[in-house]
Amino acid sequence: MANVKIVVLMGGSSAEREISLLTGAGVLKALERLGIAAVAVDFDASFVERVARERPSAVFNALHGGAGENGTVQAILDWLGIPYQGSGVRASAAAMDKWLTKSLALAEGLPTPRGVVLRLEGAWPPPFPPVIGLPCVVKPIAEGSAVDVRIVRTKDQWPDAVRAAGRHDTRLLVEQYIEGREFTVAVLEREALPVVEITPHDEFYSYAAKYMPGGSTHTVPARIDAGLARKMQALAVSLYGALGCRDYARIDMMMNAAHEPFLLECNTLPGLTELSLFPDAARAAGLSYDALVQRLVELALSRGAAAA
Repeated sequence: MANVKIVVLMGGSSAEREISLLTGAGVLKALERLGIAAVAVDFDASFVERVARERPSAVFNALHGGAGENGTVQAILDWLGIPYQGSGVRASAAAMDKWLTKSLALAEGLPTPRGVVLRLEGAWPPPFPPVIGLPCVVKPIAEGSAVDVRIVRTKDQWPDAVRAAGRHDTRLLVEQYIEGREFTVAVLEREALPVVEITPHDEFYSYAAKYMPGGSTHTVPARIDAGLARKMQALAVSLYGALGCRDYARIDMMMNAAHEPFLLECNTLPGLTELSLFPDAARAAGLSYDALVQRLVELALSRGAAAA
C-alpha cells in the first residue's frame, strides 16, 4: 500500500490498558511485515494533536474498554475526518453497555440470561435481587476482559462481589448464571467465522484465564453438532446486526446442559494478541493474522476513499 500511513492507537488508561498494548504491538508487527508505514500513539490527553500531526491515512484503533471502545474515540475520529476500523459511535456505545446490549437482544427475541441493573445508592450492602436467584454473576456494566466479574454462589459472597464491580461504576449488572460450556463467535463483515469453544482453567473465563499463558484452551472449530454451530453463528450475526456493528466483532455466549445457547455480550474491539480468540477463529477460516490486519486496514481506507 504505497503512500499509506497508519496510526495505531493503543494503551490508554482503562482497566484493559495492558491488553491494548499487546494488541497494538501485534498490529504494528503485522503492518511492518505487510510493508505498511505505521506509528504508535498512546491514548492520552494529547492524542488528538498527535494524530492530527501524523496526518494518517487511517487509524487502527487497538484500544480496549473505556473511551476507546465506548464511542468516544470513534466520535473524535469522525470529527477529525480520519477513518478507522471497527464499529462507529452508536454501535460502540450500545455494545459497551451490557444492559443496553441485553435489552436489544431481548427486543430482537434473542436468548440471553435474565438480568437486572443494580444501582449503588442507599444502604450497604445493597439488597440481593431475588428475581435473579443464586448462583448469579455480578459485572461492571461497561468494562471488558471480565474485569472484576464475580460469580456469587452464596449470599456471603454478595458484598465482596458488589464491591469489586462497583469500583468501576455506580450501576452494575446482576445476571442469571448459566452453568455449562462457554463459546464465542467472531463476525467479520457480517459473516460468522468458525465457533470457538473456551475451556478456562479457572472458575470461569476470568481476566487471568483470558491473558495468562495456559489460562484457557481454545478449541476451533468447536466440537459441537453442525446444526448447533450454525445456530450460534446465526445468533451472533443477529446481535451484531441489532447493535449496528461494522467490520468485525466477537460475540460471547454460554450453553447450558440442554444445549441451549445464551448471548452474553458483544466485543466491538476484540483482542488481537497472540492469545486472542478472534485471530484463532480467523485462522480456522483460512485467514492469517497478517491477512486479518490487512483486511481491517483496507476496510478503514475504503471509508476514507468514499468520504473523499
